[in-house]
Amino acid sequence: MNKHWRYFSYVLRHKWFVFVECCKLGVPWRGVAHDLSKFRPSEWIPYARYFYGDYLSKEGVERSFDLAWLHHQKRNKHHWQWWVLPLDDGGQKILPMPDVYCKEMLADWYGAGRAPGKPDTVAWYVRNRDKMLLHHETRAWIEQQLGIQEGA
Repeated sequence: MNKHWRYFSYVLRHKWFVFVECCKLGVPWRGVAHDLSKFRPSEWIPYARYFYGDYLSKEGVERSFDLAWLHHQKRNKHHWQWWVLPLDDGGQKILPMPDVYCKEMLADWYGAGRAPGKPDTVAWYVRNRDKMLLHHETRAWIEQQLGIQEGA
């Protein structure tokens, strides 16, 4: 099957699951708008090649994918990376995420697990939470939603 068709099928499945979760969280329009940037050529082509392509030079594909992923994070406020402000002194400031984007991020995590058939969002979060730069208010909300006790 063509890499673009396979990627299209995945994106639609993912968007559907995110939409369902956004509806449950009371932000259906975020579910409709979710990940529309993935349809831009600057994201679409590198993603399709990276995930479904048969390529000779993995290095070039990875470089294109990295740039597409950076574009995606900076175009979509539901990614925690959007809320990390690099400071001129080399430090960083972590900003709190507004409620609507916290909900979309959580819905995205649920949808990202369901689309390929791996729906254990809590286990995924526990494995990855120390890598995420989340404002303490954002982290507290996320962990409360996932049913994770403080310090667990």
